[in-house]
Amino acid sequence: MYTEIAPGLVVRIAMPPMKLSDFKVIAFDMDSTLINIECIDEIAAAVGKKAEVAAITEAAMRGEIPDFKESLRRRLSLLAGTPASALDEVYRERLRLNPGAEALVAAAREAGLKTLLVSGGFTHFADRVCERLGMDRAKSNVLEIVDGKLTGRVVGEIVDGEEKRRQLLTMCADVGCSPQQAIAVGDGANDLPMMGEAGLSVAYHAKPKVREQAMVAIDEGGLDRLLEVLQR
Repeated sequence: MYTEIAPGLVVRIAMPPMKLSDFKVIAFDMDSTLINIECIDEIAAAVGKKAEVAAITEAAMRGEIPDFKESLRRRLSLLAGTPASALDEVYRERLRLNPGAEALVAAAREAGLKTLLVSGGFTHFADRVCERLGMDRAKSNVLEIVDGKLTGRVVGEIVDGEEKRRQLLTMCADVGCSPQQAIAVGDGANDLPMMGEAGLSVAYHAKPKVREQAMVAIDEGGLDRLLEVLQR
């Protein structure tokens, strides 16, 4: 059961008062959470395949395709042969930080939290966003590029929901805190495993399945609205 504490900001009634400084780690999804786009959809747009790829992305984020790895493989296969230069174009021309991202990450850092970006997206974007926001760690997928073109595959294991969960737990272990002292912020079904481990789960403009399971749902406004729930 939820209560709307302010327009577009919903909190579980049973949630006790919390301060940002009560936590030690904050983990963020990237696509449609820290940033305004789904990067794979925008790469597809550069080669005229956005509708087909975006449909799979949407189904995966709603939880209609349970196997994230399979959904990613299907989408990437459609991008085989795409010039790697399309990645720079997407970063330069289409990627923007979501409202409140800088303010929330800065507040978390000031409160002493370690910051983690963990994404089923790609290092080409995640590493840059991590650096731009001054975050501590990023984990995402490495696109395979041969002769200047995407092969339609990733290098190594795919970062899925289970890997997001592991990355959150690893960061907590490295910091020396319980997962109950972590915050996890996401919008799609593959964020649920890490959100389920965290002491505070936050849905940002999320799919219904994610919103229903989160302790806090930000439905309007920016990421920094979380600071309306957490005292400094």
